[in-house]
Amino acid sequence: MSAVPFALLDEQSKREIRRAILKGIAIPGYQVPFASRELPIARGWGTGGLQVTLALIGENDVLKVIDQGSDDSVNAVNIKKLVTKTTGVQTTTRTQDATLVQSRHRIPEVPLRADQVLVLQVPEPEPLRDIERSEFKTKRYHAEKEYSGAYLMLFEQIMRYNQTSQGADYPVLVNGRYVMNPSPIPRFDNPKIHQSDALILFGAGREKKIYAVPPYTNVESLAFEDYPFVVEQFEGKMCRETGLSDVFLDELTDEVTGETYYVCNDTSYLQEILQQKVATK
Repeated sequence: MSAVPFALLDEQSKREIRRAILKGIAIPGYQVPFASRELPIARGWGTGGLQVTLALIGENDVLKVIDQGSDDSVNAVNIKKLVTKTTGVQTTTRTQDATLVQSRHRIPEVPLRADQVLVLQVPEPEPLRDIERSEFKTKRYHAEKEYSGAYLMLFEQIMRYNQTSQGADYPVLVNGRYVMNPSPIPRFDNPKIHQSDALILFGAGREKKIYAVPPYTNVESLAFEDYPFVVEQFEGKMCRETGLSDVFLDELTDEVTGETYYVCNDTSYLQEILQQKVATK
């Protein structure tokens, strides 16, 4: 029985994925089809993002994997195990130390640098899927830059709730051309994609699509003049552990008192701030 290749995938598969990535970088926001491979994890658990990571990772890379802000979730831990067993690369929980960050549902609070790559796991890459089930028609809409349906979806939310109610998968316009699904990150993270120093890649394994936002690309969340885009508001709220109010907060309930409190969603950033506070005492 032959040995497992470095990063699990065979070289031909890696080359095909890299070609799709290069095309995605050349056409920001465009969904590039690729032959999604079978992996020893279930589809829907990040196979698209994992294939992008496996195609790019090298022996000198340092990997960080997070799931909804946590480095210790089942999804994050098992992806790290798979990558390290087939590559031997180092892993880290500190965003600053990573060269490659794979994430589900969040962009780290620490700003990414030009020498880092962020890979986002995507369950549904098509921003027009809720209004059109036909892949043939959505491709035509993208080709014709026909995005009235995306705006109509937001308009219906405003008519019903007097505001846009979409908390994740909030559509963005990339480089003034393609409307893109930024993956199920919260609206709070959308502005981090705009003019990002780091390359951001998106992988959808089940839907067999890869797309990208190159560094320093304009990314604008869809909105109306009289209803501008706004992120989740945490006015008057702060992290109970750190006192931070400019981060994405999780709302939790104290099991003893029943009181509601808030904690920074990015667990590694939370721990880093706490360590800094202890060191300065």
